[in-house]
Amino acid sequence: MDYRIDADTMKSLQKAQENEITEYHIYLKLSSLIKNEHNSKILQQIARDELRHHNELKKFTGTAKKPNNLKIYFYTLISMIFGITFGIKLMERGEESSEKLYRELGENIKEFERIAKEEDTHEKELVEIIEEERLKFVGSMVLGLNDALVELTGTLAGLTFALKNTRLIALAGLITGIAASLSMAASEYLSTRTEQENTRALKSSLYTGGAYIFTVACLVLPYLVFSNYVVSLVFTIVAAIFIILVFNFYISVAKDLPFKERFFEMAGISLGVAFISFIIGYLIRLFLGVDI
Repeated sequence: MDYRIDADTMKSLQKAQENEITEYHIYLKLSSLIKNEHNSKILQQIARDELRHHNELKKFTGTAKKPNNLKIYFYTLISMIFGITFGIKLMERGEESSEKLYRELGENIKEFERIAKEEDTHEKELVEIIEEERLKFVGSMVLGLNDALVELTGTLAGLTFALKNTRLIALAGLITGIAASLSMAASEYLSTRTEQENTRALKSSLYTGGAYIFTVACLVLPYLVFSNYVVSLVFTIVAAIFIILVFNFYISVAKDLPFKERFFEMAGISLGVAFISFIIGYLIRLFLGVDI
């Protein structure tokens, strides 16, 4: 049957076919690397769907396509570092053009209509039921990161003009940060323990404390690297914005939440507190007559 597919559309179909076989290998590789049997079976099922889509597209393109090995390595690595859900959803975001093509062709060709439906619903539903521990504790990570960003950015900004000594600022920041992280972890454990089992409460507290410690290390590091306290503060602010940017991007992809709104809200709060603390530190230094 002549479907009268023009040259440009054929080129797009071949690209989509390459994506399907590439994703087949990614899902298959991930299914062999993870230990969770439930998740492994889901990934194998999605892999079979991707292979079937490639073979169905072959009927129209008349040729088999080779996978993109660079993409296989990249998305496999991303998935193993940041989690399967994040890696898969990030990959699927990059294939929206293929889904759009399937929908357009599906208006006239039933095969593409079915493929489009599977891409839109079936695979997304399968991804949603993947069980991933780190996503269960996103709330704990948000708590640790947010508190550390707000409290320590403000503390370091206040200390910068109060002390004017990068080593003293770093010392005070580390002591404050470590003490606060232990306090946050303990509070999270006690609050979670009243509602859930001890193991989950312990993991929740570790995620909270770990996120806090990580943020503390990133924010204090400039004061250990640079001797100029103003330069150190600038790099600390940059580090805070970068952490907010990366974390909110991770959450927006993994949990399908809006990025811009969350990023600007979190950045605004952290930088607002830092600015106020900076002014307070300067005024207290003048009031007490401290000169270091």
